[in-house]
Amino acid sequence: MDWEEKIALLTEGAKYDVSCSSSGTARSNGDGGLGNAVKAGICHSWAADGRCISLLKILLSNNCAYDCRYCRIRRSNDIPRATLSVSELVDLTLNFYRRNYIEGLFLSSAVLGDPSKTMELMLRVVKSLRRDHGFNGYIHLKAIPGASEAVLAEAGLYADRMSVNMELPSEESLKQLAPQKERKAILHPMALMGGWSHQYAEDRKNLPAPTSVPRFLPAGQTTQMIIGASAETDRQIITLTGALYQKFELKRVYYSAYVPVNRDLLLPAPLSSQPAVPPLLREHRLYQADWLMRFYQFEAGEILEDTAPFLDSVLDPKAAWAVRHPQFFPLEVNRATYQELLRVPGIGVNGALRIIRARRTASLDFPHLKRMGIVLKRARHFILCRGRSYQHIEVGGAFLRERLLREAGFDPVRQLELFASPAVPDAP
Repeated sequence: MDWEEKIALLTEGAKYDVSCSSSGTARSNGDGGLGNAVKAGICHSWAADGRCISLLKILLSNNCAYDCRYCRIRRSNDIPRATLSVSELVDLTLNFYRRNYIEGLFLSSAVLGDPSKTMELMLRVVKSLRRDHGFNGYIHLKAIPGASEAVLAEAGLYADRMSVNMELPSEESLKQLAPQKERKAILHPMALMGGWSHQYAEDRKNLPAPTSVPRFLPAGQTTQMIIGASAETDRQIITLTGALYQKFELKRVYYSAYVPVNRDLLLPAPLSSQPAVPPLLREHRLYQADWLMRFYQFEAGEILEDTAPFLDSVLDPKAAWAVRHPQFFPLEVNRATYQELLRVPGIGVNGALRIIRARRTASLDFPHLKRMGIVLKRARHFILCRGRSYQHIEVGGAFLRERLLREAGFDPVRQLELFASPAVPDAP
């Protein structure tokens, strides 16, 4: 197998891992170094200053000892296998960087027989880039569940970000679809890295010479869940996500719509009359719900209820919550708290802050809100200004859902054409 064939196989194998955002790091270059994680520059991601950068997204090896039913590179699949040496991966990264193809590296791997051995090989790649070649570009390293604590602890000193994939949302699904993986083996390295990161941060804050304390995962850790390969509800997934954020202080949880790559009786089968379609709308709604938890002060238990465990297929989670809670509205914009304003569809984090600042000097009316960038097309159904509604429309009301859909120009036929999946039915 020649060089180009190896690269094609190993980049193809890495494409299903979506947890590769690079936001949050600020590793700068020094004298004689190579690369800079915050400067803009094959996978697109984001630097700490918000600019788009490119990452070489690749596997060390696709020769896996595990036999996860949903995975393209599982052991039982008869596919070409390839493994890069440490020196080959280092040379590839440096050459791509010098040609301005990439600004950093996203390195993962199949399990080459033993998790610790695999993790050690990946660590050697990162150490060589950092120590032998002075590479200061962004590096995201996958943590292999089951690897030794010593290897994980050292890897966190060289990588900007690491991630351990949850894979599936429940222990039962793991047993059924990934029998060689255990939930506790996934959560253990998450807990370790979260603890180490916190301790290093505290040492840098409290010790007399903080610069002598190395940075440990300056961009934090993330994880990923496959959505639609197993039977969990959106409520189960959101509840798990909330717990992960709270317990391990993750930077992000990523959701990957299940893409059928294997024929397996335990996996969702496409309808015979049409090809399999990933549940992209469901994935999108989960990201929207995730955003509510991270930025809008929603608790996981508020977003969905036991009686309706799936996210709305036609309304975003914030609008769906507002429709289900008419007792919360209408809100008087001139008196509502910041937390209350965040609950209004059409008012974002920045919009709520602008309202709080502006009303210190003047009583606000709808023209003021429009100039501030508030989306009145949505917000007007939930707010009052100086005790009055927008152009005498009914605020709230029994038919609010229908009005929101109609004014948004919702076309149910086109929506289903774009996003519906036979593997996971749309939420009721």
